[in-house]
Amino acid sequence: MYSEKVMDHFQHPRNVGQLPDADGIGEMGNPVCGDIMKLYIKVRDDRIQDVKFQTFGCGAAIATSSMMTELVMGKTLDEAERVTRKNVAEALDGLPPNKMHCSNLAADALHKAIEDYRTKNAPPA
Repeated sequence: MYSEKVMDHFQHPRNVGQLPDADGIGEMGNPVCGDIMKLYIKVRDDRIQDVKFQTFGCGAAIATSSMMTELVMGKTLDEAERVTRKNVAEALDGLPPNKMHCSNLAADALHKAIEDYRTKNAPPA
């Protein structure tokens, strides 16, 4: 049912934790399944220097969170913003149809964290 990559990222998630001095934070939840993800990014020179996540949810939610952090580490904000739900699922060699919403959480939390960073760092009007 799950690919080897999904199982690996579930059993050995990468970049778990918090960044107390995060430059941007994104939080997403899915009321239907109860999954919640919080993503923290540290930005230097317009690149994601560090990224951490905390996910409360199923194995697929944890795996997609972990994979997404690997996909965006070191990318510019514009590059990271182009990471889609489909990219996350494909990087894990697919997800069962009933778990595709988990890839939504990861990508959407990333986009919210980038938006949070840009809002905090917007030039004064």
